[in-house]
Amino acid sequence: MERLEKIERFCLIGHLVSMAFGLAGLLLVMPHPEFLSFVPAGQTLFRWSMAGGGVVYIVLGTVAVAIYAYRTLGIRNWLAFMLPAVLISLSSELLGTSTGFPFGHYNYLSGLGYKIAGLVPFTIPLSWFYLGLSSYLLARAGLGAVFSRRGGLWHVGAIGLGALLLTSWDFVLDPAMSQTALPFWYWHQPGAFFGMPYQNFAGWLGTGMVFMTVAALLWRGQPIVLRPDQLNFPLIVYLGNFTFAMVMSIGAGFWVPIALGIVLGVIPAIVCWKLKQSQTLEPFDSSVQDGLAHGNNGAAIETPNPAAPVVVTKS
Repeated sequence: MERLEKIERFCLIGHLVSMAFGLAGLLLVMPHPEFLSFVPAGQTLFRWSMAGGGVVYIVLGTVAVAIYAYRTLGIRNWLAFMLPAVLISLSSELLGTSTGFPFGHYNYLSGLGYKIAGLVPFTIPLSWFYLGLSSYLLARAGLGAVFSRRGGLWHVGAIGLGALLLTSWDFVLDPAMSQTALPFWYWHQPGAFFGMPYQNFAGWLGTGMVFMTVAALLWRGQPIVLRPDQLNFPLIVYLGNFTFAMVMSIGAGFWVPIALGIVLGVIPAIVCWKLKQSQTLEPFDSSVQDGLAHGNNGAAIETPNPAAPVVVTKS
């Protein structure tokens, strides 16, 4: 398990660094190519980064989140989220690029890897997975810290909030990424929201709610409980990707999407994280803890006393 944690950490750092290099290439080098003359093999490095940088940062993010989910949730619960997220988002994207529903009429360009059915880069459903899981875990942990003992309706709120966090990232990402000097997709008919049709955001919200609902149903009866410190990882992933999108939008001068994303995405995500950090739980019988551990495929389990966590791992 320690080796997995090291790989997870390496991939997360690589994911964040790759986004930083991508920002430098798109916002600094492309408008000012003379910078390449100060970098050894600058032209070659720039071509490589533009050709495969998008694939690398998404794949690294996916691997990091997949390992994190395996360690903290167990293999069953990891796959119970990843498979619906990838398959449902891919179906929505294929439908969208073919018919215009649910996002509007658009097409992907080059730079994001091999296109499934010649339409959707394979990296796109992977990004739905890793940002979707990070968003949902933040929402679920935050609302659960407050409402878990007041009935099960808070799960519905967690799905809605998780989908909103995911969509808020797209508020900031989509306008900039489709209108940069090297766009990754384009809209057949530019919409009213900084070139985006409002339908796009409805499609994002709906797609996120569908696969999060499926995952929540598959997680029923499973002890999905994270220690407060285990929520740091999804927050870092969410804020790191939001920052990437925000800097892109700053470069394009899109301030309204940034403000909207901060209000509807960043602030709720941090509040959810903070609610989990301040959660106080009552102790309970260790025999219950043992029973939960045997039912969660060896994933780490939280005790209700954050000062003395008990972690159960595979033997």
